[in-house]
Amino acid sequence: MIPFLALIRKDLLLFFSDRRAVMMGLIIPIVLASFLGYLFGGSGRSNTEISKMPVVVIDQDESAISRAVAAQLTADTHLDVKTATLDQAREQVRKGEIRAAIIVPKDFGAEAGHAFFTSAQKPAIKVLYDPSHGMEMGMIQGTLTGAVMQGVSKEMFSGEMGRTQIKESLAQIKSDKNMPAADKKTLSDLLSSVQKWSERQGQASSAEPAGPSRGLTIPFETTTEAVTSGEGIQYNGYAHTFGGMGVQFILFMGLDIGIRLLLLRQSGLWQRLRAAPISRAALLGSRTVSAALISGFILTVLFTFARLVFKVHIQGSFVGFVAVCAAFSLMTAAFGLMVAALGKTVEGTRGFSIMATLIMVMLGGAWAPTFIFPQWLQKVTVVVPTRWAMDGIDGFTWRGLDISAAWLPVGMLLLFTLLFGIVAVMQFRWETES
Repeated sequence: MIPFLALIRKDLLLFFSDRRAVMMGLIIPIVLASFLGYLFGGSGRSNTEISKMPVVVIDQDESAISRAVAAQLTADTHLDVKTATLDQAREQVRKGEIRAAIIVPKDFGAEAGHAFFTSAQKPAIKVLYDPSHGMEMGMIQGTLTGAVMQGVSKEMFSGEMGRTQIKESLAQIKSDKNMPAADKKTLSDLLSSVQKWSERQGQASSAEPAGPSRGLTIPFETTTEAVTSGEGIQYNGYAHTFGGMGVQFILFMGLDIGIRLLLLRQSGLWQRLRAAPISRAALLGSRTVSAALISGFILTVLFTFARLVFKVHIQGSFVGFVAVCAAFSLMTAAFGLMVAALGKTVEGTRGFSIMATLIMVMLGGAWAPTFIFPQWLQKVTVVVPTRWAMDGIDGFTWRGLDISAAWLPVGMLLLFTLLFGIVAVMQFRWETES
């Protein structure tokens, strides 16, 4: 054990001797995690601050209905409605200055009114949108649908255009020879009732309104409740970003371990270690333990900073959180040994292993939560060890899960540790190449 502990002590001293590298290895993930956490809502910031989407509304119709649609869109709390010409709007969308341009065509009001009560052809509203913001198009289209429905129904039930079009529709129904008599009577009675209501609305004075005339609206409201680790505890986006940046930079530290082993093989130090009375298990085992200790140190510093500055708390099982971090640290050490075992030269190994590390970080949800991935990709990421590390860290920080939630991520991380370790031992070349 004395040589084994001496090797661990040597690795730790080498790590902490380069103070600039240690500080950069801690400061960079802290800065990146703080910035990304702010973008993802921080400590509940998204609950009070709404980021409006800039859009342009071009009214080529200028009817009562099109003006009502534009007014509804302008009043929406999620949209920042601007005005521009069609050419200007197209250019602004192309440059990314606005999310979309909504173009209400000429005669939209009349055609929409006819289509509201009859089977006439529906007019089309054209939307020019920025494809890089495709996820926001669903919200814009939903808001537009509600605005058009409310504007058209209001005019049809209480406006002058509505009364005119109801008369035209009644005349068309009476002259339609293909419509069954029963259907003709039922539809005529319906439109006649709407006509009487609209006339009452038109005759009512502004001082004594006859009744509501706002048009059809969505007949419900929603109340939301963010389900976190407990009542009154807000979601803290910094918990995820600090975990993600910790995972990323610890993996890079594991990569550095592998590169250092390759450098040892290319120097005389490796031959001196091989000549010493130290077993192969002690050589690789000491590297594994020292790497795991360094990983634990990095995670401790990151989450201590997150707790003091951004109020990130471990809302769930502390033992489970430590178990996940320990298992991930061991997996990182085994990953570094595997890199050293499979690599031949420092230059060739560095490029390949950096690419593999970034793919694991990306697919594991360290940059962005995996729930925004397509469904098929979410299923694929279960074969990525960083996915289990992030699920475990999220589970024991803001989700507040108990110790039982640790078994699966810890088990999967240890399985990857065993797999990487077996590959490292089997492929490691103990003798230096001449």
